[in-house]
Amino acid sequence: MTSPVIALRDVGIRFRRNRRSRRTFKDLFAGSKRRNRPDEFWALRSVSFTVQQGEAIGVVGRNGQGKSTLLKLVTGVVLPDEGSVVVKEGVAPLIEITGGFVDDLSVRDNVYLTAGLHGMTRQQVADRFDDIIEFAEIRDFIDTPYKHLSSGMKVRIAFAVISRLEEPIILVDEVLAVGDKAFREKCYRRIEELLAGGRTLFIVSHNERDLRRFCSRGLYLDKGALVLDGPIDDVLARYNLEYGVATR
Repeated sequence: MTSPVIALRDVGIRFRRNRRSRRTFKDLFAGSKRRNRPDEFWALRSVSFTVQQGEAIGVVGRNGQGKSTLLKLVTGVVLPDEGSVVVKEGVAPLIEITGGFVDDLSVRDNVYLTAGLHGMTRQQVADRFDDIIEFAEIRDFIDTPYKHLSSGMKVRIAFAVISRLEEPIILVDEVLAVGDKAFREKCYRRIEELLAGGRTLFIVSHNERDLRRFCSRGLYLDKGALVLDGPIDDVLARYNLEYGVATR
């Protein structure tokens, strides 16, 4: 078996509930032992799993159980307090996808800026520019300031840019819940094209149909722990059994 593209081993990450909570003078010394404080909690604890290239994995669990934190660990946005996270391939994050766009810049300039921040050269952006604009259905607004777009148009252009990145791993955090029905189906088909090309997918969603459509494997998180790692049908059945409601 080839080596995994993502590997988490005994990962834990800790946050504070109260950002104004006091730290003692001793806490400021790097060499001092750090103990659990009453205002701290573990968003994830002792989480271990591996992901092979080409797998499509759905992450389920109630709100506040560590799903989005898990994706941020994989992207490198946050670092674990314990354990290790190894990601051997580049990541295309469909997470808060309108973040990073600049209100006063035009749509055209934002496309070049955002794609460039994700590693694309100016020539690569130029080569893909027409495809991005056509996918977003926003041709008449390419020289309009980004701030004047509707929320739906902002999501369309952001998804069009990020989904054109060539990174082998795609991370999706509820973004497919946004937009009208026709555009959602367009996004679904685009993700299926990427999966058919051998990309690896990590998706957080409360939509059971989306998870079954894309994923063969699931991770069930509860209270920061990995409760179940298995076939997506088994994971959804366990989640629904324990909380008495089916996702929609």
